[in-house]
Amino acid sequence: MGETGRIDSTDLATASRPIPDGSNAFGPLRIANFRDRWVASTVSSIGTWMQDTAGTWLMTVLTTSPLLIALMQTAASLPVLCLGLLAGATADIYERRRLLIFWQCWMLGSVAVLAALTFLGVISPLTLLMFTFLLNIGSAMNNPAWQAIVPELVPHEEIPNAVALNAASNNLARAAGPALGGLLVAAFLLPSRGAAWVFALNSASFAGVIWILWRWHRQPLFRSALPAERIAGSVRSGLRYLRHAPDLQGPLIRVFTFTFFVSAVWSLLALVAKQDLHQGAMGYGILNGCLGLGAVVGATLLARLRQRVDADTMLSATAGYYVATLLLLALVPKPWVAIVMLLGAGFAWTTTMSTLNVSVQLSVPAWVYARALGVYLMAMQGGLALGSVLWGAIAQRSSTKVALICAAVGLAASMPGMRRIHILKGLLPDLTPYQWKRPLPRFAQMADPDVGPVRISVDYYVPPENYARFTRIVQDLKGVRLRGGAVRWGIYRDAANPKHLNETFIMESWMDFLRSRERMTQADHEIQEKIHALHKDPEGGGKSPRIGFQVWASSVPESEGPHADGEAPEEQPESLGAGTP
Repeated sequence: MGETGRIDSTDLATASRPIPDGSNAFGPLRIANFRDRWVASTVSSIGTWMQDTAGTWLMTVLTTSPLLIALMQTAASLPVLCLGLLAGATADIYERRRLLIFWQCWMLGSVAVLAALTFLGVISPLTLLMFTFLLNIGSAMNNPAWQAIVPELVPHEEIPNAVALNAASNNLARAAGPALGGLLVAAFLLPSRGAAWVFALNSASFAGVIWILWRWHRQPLFRSALPAERIAGSVRSGLRYLRHAPDLQGPLIRVFTFTFFVSAVWSLLALVAKQDLHQGAMGYGILNGCLGLGAVVGATLLARLRQRVDADTMLSATAGYYVATLLLLALVPKPWVAIVMLLGAGFAWTTTMSTLNVSVQLSVPAWVYARALGVYLMAMQGGLALGSVLWGAIAQRSSTKVALICAAVGLAASMPGMRRIHILKGLLPDLTPYQWKRPLPRFAQMADPDVGPVRISVDYYVPPENYARFTRIVQDLKGVRLRGGAVRWGIYRDAANPKHLNETFIMESWMDFLRSRERMTQADHEIQEKIHALHKDPEGGGKSPRIGFQVWASSVPESEGPHADGEAPEEQPESLGAGTP
């Protein structure tokens, strides 16, 4: 498996929201770091698709079990389902260049051992599945970091063109790789010998990527002044963000549902080619290449298409096309019909994946970027993995025809529900980090950053005429607090003074509160400013809401207690102004 696995690079040109627009579509290729990475990526992606075709065809030679053949897709997808969030967390914490080099070496070694075993003739279905799984562990851990380094290679205004070029690279490889893989397998009397050469060539392709990464002098865009999160904490914060980010949840639901049913095409195509269409390895490679060729055409037309059709309509159309594709593959087993439908299916796949991927990337701030991509890849590959198991099991108990029809019916039944989940609707919020005007004051009793839990209390005074608007907007502020790291949040009205409202939220530690300040975006701050505009100082001095910080009492040692040194505690500021939480 090449460095990008079976994951489409994002094509920002498919977004229907305003995005930066570079002047030249090929401009990023003038930048040496990006150009070297792009060339190495293209070569490795070709190896990816050659291996995918050769490995799946080799499995049809080693066994006639539809379930084992379909499990090749599961072995490729399951690691992302299990490790996607962990991969994103490590990419957001550790130095990405070293991380990428490690996982590229992992994949090189896995494919090299698989090639050696195949050359020696000791390969078995279980061995092939095991090494495919090991290879894709590396791919799963590599992908979030690989996609997240694009902004570090090109200027901000060139990012859309850079990502579009990455998409074109993967789609070109998808068009050429399967045909080359099938041709190389067919060139030998023993399919296992041809597959072994494909595995060896793919192993060599990783060396070029490793060399490019080794020579790259990385310059991160942002360095936090705070210590890096621990893995467990990073995973928790990523899940917490997902739980309270509706804009991110919608694309995840849609990508899982779509890939779950569409996985029938990917997992059963080898069986359709061999049993229903009576084709050999070359024929299967051509059919697989048709998906890639259609994807290339889709990548070139999507920018124009999105100017005329909104994202929801495109997603409905592509789902409907896949329903037709599944039915025709099942009911009309003719090579020319399969070729025509698969060309369109490649177009539909690129349209769907790019649109959903873009919606994820435009919905999250930089601090959680890789984790969001990791969760997206989990949902995508989870649908492929679980769907492949189901359709393979149905094909084994009945036939590929029945499995394809079941997938078509299921996809059609899901379409009304998916239409209710809108994608890329409305204006894009400003997710650039907010630059605080003043630092947060230091507190003598919070010398230990791990002290906690910490309770932050904000007192507002809201006139009756502002009350209804305040209660609406404060619910948006709830999402800001919880996505930033708060474990609990509440808004309370003073029974004795209805104008007095108190916002309370809990952080696990003082360090988590400091991180929440770094995570605040311009859009988050705008919500906070709207809330503050509805606050009226009861003393008429125009002061900001009063902020209070309390630390869990048992977490403060006696030596650091408020009167341990015989002096009164340091008085906390009445208001933090621009430094408020």
